[in-house]
Amino acid sequence: MSAGKTAAVVIGASGGIGAAIHDALAEEGAYDVVHGFARSFAGDRHIDLTDPASIAAAATIVAAGPAPTLVIVATGLLHDDTRGPEKALRDLDADWMARNFAINAIGPALVAQAFLPLMPRTGRSIFAALSARVGSISDNRMGGWHGYRASKAALNQLIRTIAIEDKRRNSSGIVVALHPGTVDTALSKPFQGNVQPGRLFDAGRAGVQLLDVLDELKPTDSGKLFDWEGKEVTP
Repeated sequence: MSAGKTAAVVIGASGGIGAAIHDALAEEGAYDVVHGFARSFAGDRHIDLTDPASIAAAATIVAAGPAPTLVIVATGLLHDDTRGPEKALRDLDADWMARNFAINAIGPALVAQAFLPLMPRTGRSIFAALSARVGSISDNRMGGWHGYRASKAALNQLIRTIAIEDKRRNSSGIVVALHPGTVDTALSKPFQGNVQPGRLFDAGRAGVQLLDVLDELKPTDSGKLFDWEGKEVTP
């Protein structure tokens, strides 16, 4: 690792929010290196959250340079070309639920497993993963979207447990989940008709908002879920 230098890592850097975060980090120049990985990227920048070997390969690349003090997992699955969130119990499908959990919960946990050991053992550092307010059990008043809700709730719990363990490694480290709101990306496109006026965010704006939230966090915030305004979302 390069002494005195720092790096940032964005997983999911080809998506709307991930690309915006990656570009904003690169432009502000606060980090010596800004790594971007995505499933759609080829070669050394490829990563697939359902493939642990690709996660390990990406971590090896990062380990060869400056230590990362910021790692953001900006990935997520809500729908694909043929399937979307379930509206009722009759729509449950075991394979689709398993894929939701693989990408929305297990994948980010495996990234934490691979990348947190690369982060400094002293001083402020942040590991963040995109979650969603619909993963809040106490805030669930409409039902439906079973697989997505449950997988994001699982992610929020994983963030909490990972934060507790990582506090023993670095007492100044921060591990959090982020709710970006409804952002104008391919993920939200089929559901934007129900969004209130002024609540559909441009990806560039959303990325900067989330980075602003991270800038204000303290070690005591570790293990929590925050929205784009910096407000804590209850589990």
